[in-house]
Amino acid sequence: MAEGGAHRAVVGVDGSPASRAALRWAVDWVAGAGGGTVDAVHTWQAPYVYGPMGGALVAVDPLPFEAAAKEALLAAVEAVEPPPGVLVSSLLSEGPCAQSLLDRADGADLLALGTRGRGGFAGLLLGSVTQQCLHHATCPVVVLPDPKADHR
Repeated sequence: MAEGGAHRAVVGVDGSPASRAALRWAVDWVAGAGGGTVDAVHTWQAPYVYGPMGGALVAVDPLPFEAAAKEALLAAVEAVEPPPGVLVSSLLSEGPCAQSLLDRADGADLLALGTRGRGGFAGLLLGSVTQQCLHHATCPVVVLPDPKADHR
């Protein structure tokens, strides 16, 4: 439990239906536990591309990627109407996704993530971010499926 008796959950938000389900679940969990905060975290990185001269890596303008990340985060947070006693914060972070989530979740009551939403055999495989968080988090990790995916 976070300081002062308030609970704190961290949620990885990437704009997917599964991450939105994880955010809703975390808000409901914190409310049911007596209140606290939910940190909705979206981490982004600008890609590098191979340049025309000898395959050198060339940085891409990061501003469109940051803007898209911010838009996805704000849309997810605005779609959740937290009950009284639950504060949802929006946290935009640049860098490696798993490490950002692990750092933010340090000291939290739980970390909630969404699956990639694949069914069948492919659904048995978790994404690399989820795998890293499951193996290295210092708090419980909850992984929620896409509510509309075919999970057969």
